[in-house]
Amino acid sequence: MRAKETKRERFVRIAEARTNKIIDTIRLLGNCSNSSAYEYTSKDIDKIFSTIENELREARKRFNKMEGKKGTLFTLE
Repeated sequence: MRAKETKRERFVRIAEARTNKIIDTIRLLGNCSNSSAYEYTSKDIDKIFSTIENELREARKRFNKMEGKKGTLFTLE
């Protein structure tokens, strides 16, 4: 029988999995830069990355014990 997982072990397991999932998803987003397959404007790109950067700041605030806000769903329109 496996020993009970500590809070630290649980954090490492979950944080690593979620971080790797985010990295994979960002790489997939990068595939959208293929202009022969997709049409986009610089305004679209600015909005995408501004939104991602804002969400990262909010997540960091939560780790710093500052109050973060719950995000809304992203849309281009």
